[in-house]
Amino acid sequence: MVLRIGLTGGIGSGKTTACEIFTELGVPVIDADIIAHELVKPGMPALEEIIRIFGEEVISNDGTLDRKIIRDKVFANNLDRKKLENILHPAVYKEISAQVENINSRYCIISIPLLLETGASKTVDRILVIDVPREQQLERASNRDKTDKNDINAIIDSQISRNERLSAADDIVDNNGDINDLRKKIYELHEFYSNI
Repeated sequence: MVLRIGLTGGIGSGKTTACEIFTELGVPVIDADIIAHELVKPGMPALEEIIRIFGEEVISNDGTLDRKIIRDKVFANNLDRKKLENILHPAVYKEISAQVENINSRYCIISIPLLLETGASKTVDRILVIDVPREQQLERASNRDKTDKNDINAIIDSQISRNERLSAADDIVDNNGDINDLRKKIYELHEFYSNI
C-alpha cells in the first residue's frame, strides 16, 4: 500500500515548487488543482453544472471557465463557494483515488490546497504543510498572480488559519528561504518518507 502524503499550505507558500522538487526525485505527485482544471474543460459535465448554477457570465468568449469571475463570485458569497465545492470536490477526490490505485511507489504526494478545509485530510496518511509567514504569502502571491494584495488577503482569510494548519501537520517545511533551502528540506523529507 502506497503511503499517501497530503501536501498543503496557504496561497503563495510554495506548494507548486515543493511538488516540482518531489517530481524531480521521481515521486508520483497528484495535484488536485490540475485535476480540477481538467474537470472544467469545455464539454465536461462539471463545467455544464457550473454554467447551470452560475450562468453563462462565468464563461469566457473562448468557451472556457473565466477563473477570475468565478473566484470573485465564490469569495464574495459563502453559499456560492459551497455550491462550487459541491460540484468539484466529489469529482476531484474520485479522480485522486483512481490515480492512487495506479501508483507503484513507496509513497506519493497528493497536493490539495484546501486539504484541511474540505475534510480531505481523512484520505491521507500524513499531512505535510509548506509554511511561510503571511507577509511572504502576500508578496509571493501578488507577484505571481499580478493580483491586488486586498484580494489575496481575502483569500488568506477564507482559508484555515496558519495556526490551525500547523497544528494539523505531521511534517512542516518552513519555506521562507530560497529555492536551495527548500530543495534541501524536501530531500530530507524524501529520505524520511522513503523509509517509513
